[in-house]
Amino acid sequence: MRRRADGSTVPSSLESTVSGRAVAIGSAALLVVGVIALGVWMAPWRGHPPVGGIPAASAASAASAASPSPAPTSFRTIRWDDLMPTGWDPYQRFQDRKIDRVEDSNAQAEALLNEMRMAWDDAPTVAALDGAAVRIPGYLVPLDEEHGRLREFLLVPYFGACIHTPPPPANQIVHVRMKTPVTGWKAMDTVWVDGSMRLARQASYMGTSGYDLAADRVERYVVERR
Repeated sequence: MRRRADGSTVPSSLESTVSGRAVAIGSAALLVVGVIALGVWMAPWRGHPPVGGIPAASAASAASAASPSPAPTSFRTIRWDDLMPTGWDPYQRFQDRKIDRVEDSNAQAEALLNEMRMAWDDAPTVAALDGAAVRIPGYLVPLDEEHGRLREFLLVPYFGACIHTPPPPANQIVHVRMKTPVTGWKAMDTVWVDGSMRLARQASYMGTSGYDLAADRVERYVVERR
């Protein structure tokens, strides 16, 4: 049973449907189905996910790490769904396209995949977040790293995004730039990031981000007590 980032599980009927299609179709159509399937288990973290929603290795790291110092009051903790405009649905324009009927080696499948990718890369952002001082949890995808010193990375809402699965919509990817390079981090580590956010769409070799975060600090993810 596949688990979402918020700890809930993907219905077995849907998981078996996706798996069945994976056997029946090839690369082009499989990518389309994979992108659609992402929406099921990409549920945004609601403030923070329960430990059950974090992969075992990351959960172990979080459990063994010392609790971070309280976030400065100047940083407002936000959720991943705060990054999406109210009512926005990444699948709305594709609901009548019969995605499950595409066939491999079909030009229509490739065209649909490209259309979806362009739409997601152009996903709308939230103007109110421009210039906001925020604190947000997520999974780390390294971008600019030299001799173990990390300068830039993408922050994503679910495990495997941009590495094992296609990138999510741009409004679910944050491009983090460290004011001072940090060490000791690897791909898919779970972290808290504090910094100043702005609206800035940027393409990278790992995916297109809709937000840019000038980070003051990054620390190991630990569930914050309320």
